Amino acid sequence: MSDLEKTPDDAFQKLLDSDVDGLLEASEKPKKVTSSDRLERAFLEIVEFRRAEGRLPSSSTREIAERKLGARLDGILANDEKIEALKHLDEFDLLIEPEPPASLDELLENDDLDLLSDDSGLHDVSDLPARRSPADHASAKRVKAENFEEYEPLFKQKHAELADGTFSLVPYSGIHLIAEGAFLVLNGVMLFVAEVRDAEYKETTVRVNRRERTRVIFENGTESSMYRQSLSIRLFEQDGRALARTGHDLAEIGDADRESGHIYVLRSRSDHPQISGCENLYKIGFSTTTVQKRIARAATDPTYLMAPVEVVEDYRVYNLKPSALEHLLHRLFAEVRLNVSQIDATGRRYDPSEWFVVPREVINQAIKMIISGEIVNYEYDAKQLKIVERRAQ
Repeated sequence: MSDLEKTPDDAFQKLLDSDVDGLLEASEKPKKVTSSDRLERAFLEIVEFRRAEGRLPSSSTREIAERKLGARLDGILANDEKIEALKHLDEFDLLIEPEPPASLDELLENDDLDLLSDDSGLHDVSDLPARRSPADHASAKRVKAENFEEYEPLFKQKHAELADGTFSLVPYSGIHLIAEGAFLVLNGVMLFVAEVRDAEYKETTVRVNRRERTRVIFENGTESSMYRQSLSIRLFEQDGRALARTGHDLAEIGDADRESGHIYVLRSRSDHPQISGCENLYKIGFSTTTVQKRIARAATDPTYLMAPVEVVEDYRVYNLKPSALEHLLHRLFAEVRLNVSQIDATGRRYDPSEWFVVPREVINQAIKMIISGEIVNYEYDAKQLKIVERRAQ
């Protein structure tokens, strides 16, 4: 066929065949960017800032780029639909909104610029009587810690372990570190997570929020029942720290700080003259369950002198084997052990070995000294009714 006889289609095909450089190939139509894509990209910039800087971007800083990200995050947090759409990208819990301050103490905690500093101590509530009401369970008020004497030795021990290098401070890295038994540092104040309570669920129009109350003990003698998520946000915002055993992975934080049992001190309510007439008579024991459960059948148990008992002290023990602590207390007070026998309902004879004639305040002092490790250089003087420095052998 001559060139004159070729059709236009043939000529066009010849032109395409000669395009060895692909200049005539049609480019792919660009994929349309949706509003959802733009929202996710915008949020991922905030996530990258958190990963790089270890904190949330501020919407009030003079750094324009950071302020832009901070304002963007504020806008997202104000929109439930955006929060729901971005949850799958929220690896740092950025979308969990903090609770508004429920008290002056919480307002002071969030005073990042120290505008409300209190050098005079006017706001210090550590010496105030403890206040409890049903409303405390609905808000995170800071109050004087109940039984703070049980926790004070733990703080002293941790400070000593930080000083000798056994423990180190590491950057707070996530809500998984807020577990029972964990020690953290917020605004320069060490805190102890005594409890993480059962989850609460609050339903909104777009989702169900899962929240967990905590019992947090601060080394200044106060405690709070703030939500676990709220505490996490504050630790992120204020460059919080966690205590980790030196040389161990972050995943192991808290592993050695779990509650291991209870050391309890009981007073007998027996009406037997030999028992009721004995001043400073106390039973010192330990339990891996609650003390109330342990003493439920005291009235029929010769271990408890076949009579009801009253709990006068209940120490929750961490980092120690309760039975070993109990053994140390029994050895310390061996000289003043009560010498008495009991007969149970079947006629069997028992010699209860956990009752001691020693002042209650001395028992409390001994428990604290054992927890802190000081007891190794001391002994109990039954004549002086006090713990004294151990005499040289």
